Amino acid sequence: MDEVGYRTERLDHLGIVAGICHEIDLIGQIDHLVPAPKRQVSVGEAVQAMVINALGFVNRPLYLSPEFFANKPLEILIRPGITPQMLNDDSLGRALDALWEAGLTKVFAQVAAHALTHFGLMSRFMHVDTSSFHLHGAYEQKTDEQGVITISHGYSRDHRPDLKQVVVGLLTTYRSALPVWIQAMDGNASDTHSLPQMVRAYVQQLRQGEEPPYIVADSALYTADNLQALGALKWITRVPERIGLVQEVERATDVQAMTPSSLPGYYYTEVGVTYGGVRQRWLVVYSQAAYERDVKALQQRIAKEQEKAVRAMQRLAGGEFATQAEAEQAVNEVCRRLRYHTVRVNYTVVSHYGRRGRPTKGVPPERIGWRLASWEVVAEEGAQEAAYQRAGKFVLATNELDADALSSEDILVVYKGQGVGPERGFRFLKDPLFFADSLFLKLPRRIMALTMIMGLALLVYALAEHILRQRLQKTGQTIPNQVGKPTQRPTLRRIFQMFEGIDVLVVHGPQGVERHVLNLSELHQHILRLLGPHVQKCYLAPG
Repeated sequence: MDEVGYRTERLDHLGIVAGICHEIDLIGQIDHLVPAPKRQVSVGEAVQAMVINALGFVNRPLYLSPEFFANKPLEILIRPGITPQMLNDDSLGRALDALWEAGLTKVFAQVAAHALTHFGLMSRFMHVDTSSFHLHGAYEQKTDEQGVITISHGYSRDHRPDLKQVVVGLLTTYRSALPVWIQAMDGNASDTHSLPQMVRAYVQQLRQGEEPPYIVADSALYTADNLQALGALKWITRVPERIGLVQEVERATDVQAMTPSSLPGYYYTEVGVTYGGVRQRWLVVYSQAAYERDVKALQQRIAKEQEKAVRAMQRLAGGEFATQAEAEQAVNEVCRRLRYHTVRVNYTVVSHYGRRGRPTKGVPPERIGWRLASWEVVAEEGAQEAAYQRAGKFVLATNELDADALSSEDILVVYKGQGVGPERGFRFLKDPLFFADSLFLKLPRRIMALTMIMGLALLVYALAEHILRQRLQKTGQTIPNQVGKPTQRPTLRRIFQMFEGIDVLVVHGPQGVERHVLNLSELHQHILRLLGPHVQKCYLAPG
C-alpha cells in the first residue's frame, strides 16, 4: 500500500501579491525587457521573488535569502519547479546586475505603464517629489563606473545627518501612490536640480504620440532656470514665498473679492505674470484653516521677537559706549534682526573724573561715555499688518495659459493631491518592516537596482489596494475595518493581517500531489472575489 505524505506551506497574504504580479505579467514583462536565457531562475522570476519577499511584512523582518521562501508554496507564487535554494543571494544579486545593465528607469517605466494601462489608471496629472533613504555600512564606490550614484552624506529628511544616504525620486499618478517612475540619485542631490532632470527623463521615454502629463510639484521645482529647462512641458507648482512678487500679490489680494472653491474653506483669485521669461497663470489661494494656523504662529513669533528685543536692549542699557556712534551701531544691530518691531532710543553723555565726589568746577572730565538714557521696543505697524494680510495665503503657478484646458479650480484641486501621491509612497517605502532599514548591499549599482524593486513592490501594493477600494465602492459592498466597522477604504496592510494563518496542505499520494488551501473564511472568499480571478487562482479558488 502506497504511503501518503503531508506537509503544510504558509500562503498568508502572499497569494494577493502574487496574483497582482501574475495579472500585470510582471515575470513576462521583465523577461522581455531583460532576457537572460542561461539563468536557472529568470530575471523576471527573481524580481517577482524579491517583490513577494519585500511585501512579506506582517510583523516580521525581511530576509533576502532562501530562508524566507523555505515554507512558501513557490509553485503558486512563482512557478512549478522553483525551489527556495534557487533564490539565493547570488541568484538575486545577479538579477539586480542584469536589471542595472538593461536600464533601471527604462525597465520600471515600461512595466509600470503596462500595469496602469491594463487597469485603465493612467492620468493626465503626475505628482513628483524626492526623499532620502539612509544606509548603514561601507560601500564599494568605483569612481569610473558610468551611471552609478554616489552614496554620500547630504540633507537628511530623516534627521540622520550622521549616516550616508541615497536620494530617491518618485512620480505617481494623480492623487495616488501608484508609481510611474522611480529613480535613485546621489546622496547629496538637491531637489532644485534633480526634479527637472527626472521629469525630462520620464517624458523622454514616453512612446511616440503619447501626450505628456501635467507635472505637479512643490516649490523646489520653481526656479527661473528650471522653468526654462522644462520648455513646453506643462506643470503646476507652488511658488516659493521667498520671491518678492509672491509677497506683493498676497498682500494686495483682498479675501472678500476672492472666488470660493469647491474645497471647503478655500478661496482663490487668478493673476497673469511672467517669471523667468515664462508666461504663466498664478493662483493666489486663501485657506481659512491655514489662516488660523498662520495667525497663531505669527502671534507667537511677534511675542517671541519682542521678548528677545527687550532682553537685548536691557543688556545694552546696562553698558556704556565710548562714542555715540558705537551706541547707535549696537542698537542698529538689534534692530537689524527685527521683522515686526523697532526700537526708540534716547542717548545720554556720562562724564568720568579721576576722583570720587562732586567734580571741581571748571575741571574737565578725564573721559566721557555714552549710555542709553531711555528706550522702548515698539510694534512696526506696517510690517505686522503686512504679515497678517498674507496669513493663510499661498500662490500656485502653471504655464497652461488655456483656462478651458485647466481651470483655476483644477489647479487648486490637482495641487492639493500632491500630499496623497509621492508622500504616501515614501511613507510606504520607509516602513521599518520594508527595505528602508535593510539597504545593505555593498555595490551602489545594486542599491540602485534594489530601489527599482522597491518601486515595483509599491506598484503591486498600491494596485491591489486601489482595485479593492474601487470595486468595493462600485458594488456598494464593505468589509470590516480594525474595529469591526464597515468600510469601503481598507488599507492593504489591514487585508494582509486578515490573511495571516492561511496555509496550503500538500498531500503526496498514489494519484499524485494534491493541494488544499486551509482556513479560508467567507470573508476571505469575499475579498478574493473582489480582487479578481488571478488572485483567486493563487488560493486555488475558482475564478
